[in-house]
Order: sequence, then C-alpha cells, then structure tokens
Amino acid sequence: MTKRKKHKIVVVIICASFLQGLQFVLSPVLGQIAEHFSDIDMSLIQMVITVPAIVSVFVALLSGWLALKISKKKLLLFAAFLAGTAGLMPTVADSFWMLFFSRMVYGISLGLATTLNTAIVADFFDGDARTSMMGIQAASIGTGMVCITTLSGWIGKNNFENSYWINILGFVAFALILCCLPEKRPVNTEKKEEIRLCKDVSIASGFAFLEFFFLITFSTNIALHLGGTLTGDSTIAGNLIGIFSGIQIVAGLLLGRVTRYFGKYTMPAAMMSFSIGAVLLIVFPGNLPLLVISALFCGFSQGIFIPTGMVTVSNAVAPAAVTMASAVFTSAMSMGQFFSPIVLNMLSNKIFGDVTTGNVYKLAAAGMTASAVLSVWWKKKDHGKENSYEKKACIMHTAPERNGGTDKRIL
Repeated sequence: MTKRKKHKIVVVIICASFLQGLQFVLSPVLGQIAEHFSDIDMSLIQMVITVPAIVSVFVALLSGWLALKISKKKLLLFAAFLAGTAGLMPTVADSFWMLFFSRMVYGISLGLATTLNTAIVADFFDGDARTSMMGIQAASIGTGMVCITTLSGWIGKNNFENSYWINILGFVAFALILCCLPEKRPVNTEKKEEIRLCKDVSIASGFAFLEFFFLITFSTNIALHLGGTLTGDSTIAGNLIGIFSGIQIVAGLLLGRVTRYFGKYTMPAAMMSFSIGAVLLIVFPGNLPLLVISALFCGFSQGIFIPTGMVTVSNAVAPAAVTMASAVFTSAMSMGQFFSPIVLNMLSNKIFGDVTTGNVYKLAAAGMTASAVLSVWWKKKDHGKENSYEKKACIMHTAPERNGGTDKRIL
C-alpha cells in the first residue's frame, strides 16, 4: 500500500470515528436539557445519549449482511449523510420527542459507522499493522469526542440548542469519505461461504456489554454529578468529557506498549481503570483536580478496551466474517449503553432508596470490578493461546472440486 493510499484510509477512519463521537454531542448540556424538559423522567433524558445505542444494535447486525451485498463506501456515505440530517432535526421544533426521535435516527448512522470503521481497518491492514491501526482508530474516536464534547459544552453554555449545529460534521465526513475511500467490491459469496463465529467472539462481546453497561455512566451522569461550586456548569462537564475522550487518544497511540505490558490481561486492566475513576467520582464530586484524574482513568478504560476487543474478535475469524464479528461486538457495546441508565437507576432506587448519580457510580464501580475479575478468569483459561485467534476455524466453505469430489475444509 502506498503512503498516499494509507493516509486516505486514515482520513476515512477519522471521519467514521467522528461520526461515532456525535453520540455524545449532548452529554455536556444534559443538565440544561433536563431543566428545559422538566416534565420528562430523568431516565428518558439520559436515554438521549443511549437510545442511539439500542438502534445501532440492530443496524450493526444487519450491516454484517449488508456488507456482503453493498460496498462499505456506499454504506459509510449513507451513515455520514444520515448523521448530519438527524442531528439537525431538533432545530425544526422545540420538542423533547422530536429530539428523542432524531437520536433514534442517528442510531442507524452509529451502528453503520462503528461496525464499518473496524471492517475497513481489517480490509486494508493485517498483523501488527492492523493492531497499530486499531490503536489509531481508538485515538481518532477519542479525538472526535474531545472536539465534539468540548465544543458542545462551550457553545451550548447559554443555550443547549446551539449544540445541535455540531452535527454538521456529518456532512463534512460525507465529503471526505467520498474523496478518500476506494470503492471495494463486497466480499465474494460465490463459494457458498457459511459464516460461523467462534466462542471467543461471544465471550469478548459479553465483556463488551459489561464494560459499556458501567462505563457509559461517566458520560450520562457527569453533568448532573458535579457538586459544590461546580454544580450545573456545562463548560466544566464538557471539559471533563473532553478529558475522558482525550486520554483515549494517548491510550490508542500507546496500545502496542500497553498490550505488551499487560499481555492477555489488557482487557481486565482496562476495566479496573474505570473502577478506580468511579471511586474518585463518588468521593470527590466537587474537587476539580480529582475529577480530572477520574476522567483520565475512565477514558483510559475505553481507549484500551475497544481496540483490544476489536483486535481479538477480528483475529478470531476469517476475513469474510470480520464485519459480522465486529457487528456482534459493537452490538454488545450498544446494548450495554442502552440498558445502563434504566437498570442502574432502578437498582439505585431499590438498594439505596434514592436515585442519585453517586449511588449509580457506586453500582458501576462494584459491577466493573466484578466484571474485571471474571475477565481475568476467562483469560487464565486461555493458557496463553492468544495467537491461536489468528485464522482460527471460524468459517467453513466448500472448496473447488478436486479429483471429482468436493473437498470441504475449514480455514
């Protein structure tokens, strides 16, 4: 691959990552939205951030099949255009349900962008280059979230509706993807390939559900959690989410070193990083320096977990199954995000007798720690077989006839 082509692919990865970052465009102004629509239940307000995730579950799973029929370029162009269009829909009317519906529509874009972002990396890169590009992908997701949430907190400080206009980035991404992504034919299905996913994909996706079930609490609660003189300050909330996102840039760029240090326990280490950050949030809601440190720990968790998990599932299957494996992993993350505010708010009320951000963070810290312990147990059972993921027997197809017979083989 030429340098020029590689740079163009990187631009496409960055564009897809920014489309993903638009999920959190309203996180810094969530407090203002709650005040403006005071008759709406808080769980529904928080779902403005998480409802795109549940829509993206179905879209991500469908995209695994669509990628066999339609080029990834066309699908990603559709995702970019839809993100811009859906993001501007709330400017038409001052209605919570219009806002909620627009976020559901954006979920289609999110599901396509998240799945195809990984699939594009797998299409153009292999081996160590793939791991490196997954790190760059994670870094670009972090960059997108930094830019989007920081800008949202700043321009939405006096009027949260100003934050809607940031979704114009969807149209910018459309233009760049159109220019930079080569048109590549869908995977050849003439050989009657039967795509089958490994147990490793299912287990990794299960942990992805747990990671994002607890991790999303940072973004959905931080604007409401600030205490003392910081209470209600959307600029501070935006800056903290920006820091949460920014550390993901560093984590992505250092992914190779981090995975070499922690080895097969990289995913559990990422989970424990959030637990540390959540404890700091619980104890110091009004201490800005410690809130910054908390954001760093929580962001590091996402910045390491996503690319590590994506590398795991993409290496666990043959090339034709990468998009589907990525879709399953993405769907698990999205489902975790969607159910998080509903379940954790309910548990907070049942266990503590009240729904507060502090109680939610207590549940998240405890739950993530338990998940990390389970992840360690899973990795111990691997007995050091991480390298066996590559080209594992996850896709069966009928090979060309030999000696008048049909030779069925597993790649």
